[in-house]
Amino acid sequence: MNFLEFAVWGAYLTSMARYLGQINLGQEIGWFYSIQGIVSLFMPGLIGIVADRWIPAQRLLSLCHLLAALFMGATAYYGMSYGADIQKSLFISLYTLSVAFYMPTLALSNSVAFTGLKHAGLDTVKAFPPIRVFGTIGFICTMWLVDLLGYMDSYKQFYVSAIIGFILAAYSLTLPHCPVSHSDEKKTLSQALGLDAFKLFRQRKMAIFFIFSMMLGVSLQITNGYANSFIGSFGIEEQYANTFGVEHAGILISLSQISETCCILLIPFFMKRFGIKNVMMIAMLAWVFRFGFFGLGNPGSGVWLFVLSMIVYGVAFDFFNVSGALYVDQETDEEIRSSAQGLFMIMTNGLGATIGTLGAQAIVNHYTEFQEFNGSNYQVGDWSTVWYIFAAYALVVLILFALIFRPKKENA
Repeated sequence: MNFLEFAVWGAYLTSMARYLGQINLGQEIGWFYSIQGIVSLFMPGLIGIVADRWIPAQRLLSLCHLLAALFMGATAYYGMSYGADIQKSLFISLYTLSVAFYMPTLALSNSVAFTGLKHAGLDTVKAFPPIRVFGTIGFICTMWLVDLLGYMDSYKQFYVSAIIGFILAAYSLTLPHCPVSHSDEKKTLSQALGLDAFKLFRQRKMAIFFIFSMMLGVSLQITNGYANSFIGSFGIEEQYANTFGVEHAGILISLSQISETCCILLIPFFMKRFGIKNVMMIAMLAWVFRFGFFGLGNPGSGVWLFVLSMIVYGVAFDFFNVSGALYVDQETDEEIRSSAQGLFMIMTNGLGATIGTLGAQAIVNHYTEFQEFNGSNYQVGDWSTVWYIFAAYALVVLILFALIFRPKKENA
């Protein structure tokens, strides 16, 4: 289940920007990636209410994947039928509907996994992480598949995602049963959506933590949106046109996900040894290097800098997301712990990532432009300045965080 869950996403998340450039939507890349953040503000909560009260989670998981695959397939078909003559509003609408039904499945799949493991008498803390790793493996596999099939510049990557979605929709019906709640306790919509956790902002320590989580969340989707287009832009230069990085940017970028699977194992040691503040600062510094190495590198003699950027991504992503979630778990009361995790996701993958992708779109569009070469569109320009701006932003966040956040000196 985890393998297929993330294989659906990996088929297009890091390569979609290349295709958008070919159909004259390159200036809108930020909007496509911000849609994921926008729908994450409310869709997981609403679908979670349905799973808790009316429809078993495994059946709702199947239904959501079915609808997401249908709309993703429709997006691909529309792109295939009209090429660069698509109507932008309709294309974005079809894509948005697919993403709106996909994003809640990330939480639903966790619920199904936890329920199945508990019914099997297993310890979820020990049993789930090795299973979750298969999600990242699935993500990497479809990245490689789309790259090797030559679909990174094509609508066909959406078909790959849709086909896997249909398979998972059918497979989900065979998963362990997840009973709905028959409790007579009535919750308000605010409680059901986890909005009660916003009272944590009354605590200075937690308020500062969540604000910085949003500020660092700005960085989360930038490279997913623009790394492939950036590396591909070197194809217009003769000295780089036939390099492995340009021809297989998807495989090169997948080193980031491989690094992620390794770095997650380091978190318990670093959390115990250095504490939450230092671990978060390490993550912020890693984001500085992530962007800085992109600005310095190239697919030729400087490809090693790209490789270093992919390696530090594991630290940048895991040390922030996983350690942040652990900190929230440790610092909140049991009755609002789940809601607090939802708030952490809203601040990072919702508000932060949305602000980040739209801000990145403005910066990238200012310093680059699309240029046709050999029948393809390439996003060329002063990419180094773009990456240095992102690196400078991460550095400023790091300095402010070091000065302001003092978890051990604040009373909860």
